[in-house]
Amino acid sequence: MLCYLTTGKHLLFYGSFGIVLILLAITAPVALIFGFGGALAARSALWPFKLIGRGYIAMVRGVPDIIFFLFVPIAMDQGLEFLKSRAVCEDTSAPVWSNNEFHVCAAAKIPLGSSPQLYHEIYGFALAVIAFSVVYGAFAANVLYGAMQAVPRAQLETAEAYGMTRAQVNRRVLIPQMWAYAIPGLSNLWMILIKATPLLFLLGIEDIVYWARELGATKSQIYAFPHPDWRLYYFLVLLVFYLLMTKLSEIVLAKINRRIAFGQATAAGEALRKAGA
Repeated sequence: MLCYLTTGKHLLFYGSFGIVLILLAITAPVALIFGFGGALAARSALWPFKLIGRGYIAMVRGVPDIIFFLFVPIAMDQGLEFLKSRAVCEDTSAPVWSNNEFHVCAAAKIPLGSSPQLYHEIYGFALAVIAFSVVYGAFAANVLYGAMQAVPRAQLETAEAYGMTRAQVNRRVLIPQMWAYAIPGLSNLWMILIKATPLLFLLGIEDIVYWARELGATKSQIYAFPHPDWRLYYFLVLLVFYLLMTKLSEIVLAKINRRIAFGQATAAGEALRKAGA
């Protein structure tokens, strides 16, 4: 059994847990940047920016996540290859779409067909990160927009009365204050993001779900070692992994929420004040 659990395929299975952690580590800040930009755009005084911000939030929230997870990588991949084909392909008069199929010359492929497999995996992972960031960035934008709206208007008006510009009010008053209202919603969004990581499997990335299914099945396309159906045990490992991730996240997020809420005029801050009294 020890020999079985230390095969090359199992080492890839263990490494796939790192892929999930890397996805979370990259997607969370990128999605927060998308969300922050979307929230500021939705509150902008200029209607084009407001239209873009609110349209981004409404569009992504109104469409099932799985559609964006499948659409964004395909659209970006074909868009990049189309732009590259205009520069490197000799015959640019031929349509890239014909017979309901997308065609570009071999030199326009990203990555090139002769590139190492590692480049293809990194490229696919990067597209997956962008897809996750676009989707959860919209949810983050909605949370941050609501948090900005929750900041007492009197504080913003007082800052304006002291001669601060709109940008100074946002930077010195609005943004520091809004985190106390945003952290609970962002905490829930983080938990949802953790539970959404198995969708990597649908994007063609060999994540923990892919390896658990392949290694646990009696008949596998990648592993010929004969054994009974062990998928239950492999997926139990995934269950424990996600429960540990969730519990650790709850502990860390509770500390962050307690630190930010301290002294704030919110329900959490009032509870801390009474507890200290």
